[in-house]
Amino acid sequence: MQNSVHFILQGKGGIGKTLVSTILAQWISAKDETPLRCYDTDQENATFSRYKAMDVKHVPVMTDSRTIDPKRFDALMIDILEEDGNCVIDNGANTFSPLMGYLIENDCFSLLEESGRKVYIHTIVGGGDTLHDTAMGFVSTAKSTSVPLVLWENEHFGLLQSASGKQFTESQTYADNSSRVKGRVVLSARNADTFGADIKKMNTARLTAQEVRESDKFNLMEKQRIKVVFRDLFEQLDKVEW
Repeated sequence: MQNSVHFILQGKGGIGKTLVSTILAQWISAKDETPLRCYDTDQENATFSRYKAMDVKHVPVMTDSRTIDPKRFDALMIDILEEDGNCVIDNGANTFSPLMGYLIENDCFSLLEESGRKVYIHTIVGGGDTLHDTAMGFVSTAKSTSVPLVLWENEHFGLLQSASGKQFTESQTYADNSSRVKGRVVLSARNADTFGADIKKMNTARLTAQEVRESDKFNLMEKQRIKVVFRDLFEQLDKVEW
């Protein structure tokens, strides 16, 4: 994994974009010794930039009048292109449309590829009540770009299936765009009282899995469950056609 640029893009808020960013960043860091560069473009909830271990750079694109100034994304692109290495860009629901518009209008994906970068868009589809909106977001992202996609299936809100029981990945919506998907990662719904509580504790403290291993704030079984979760996620990421 070298000279890759990963955009986490989904217009719906609260669907797990920052969680995906942190998991992906930890996986890339374990794969490549080159320092990983992380960016957070969320203007309301800059959660990703609170993970100290990842040294995330916040990209301020909101003006004093609380509108998004697309030109301020220039600094992000210049920063990405100035040095070789891997980059992860987390994005908030509030900046999804402005960032997507900027990337497409300025032909940024081609610019990155011409500069020797491998570009990926990571998009999240959620289950339960979030399925319809996030599935539409997946389609919109697939149709507006030609960039390889990595699909994250977030089961936290329920299974990714329609009222008739059809899985999202068996739907026509998915089939029409599946050739673009280079890999899928399932964020499985695990026992909320054990695994769920431990992951929440870890995320609330803004810690990486490595920091949890070295922390005295987590007991042996909490560390074990977090290890199990990350082993599963990393194995899934290993299978993506990068």
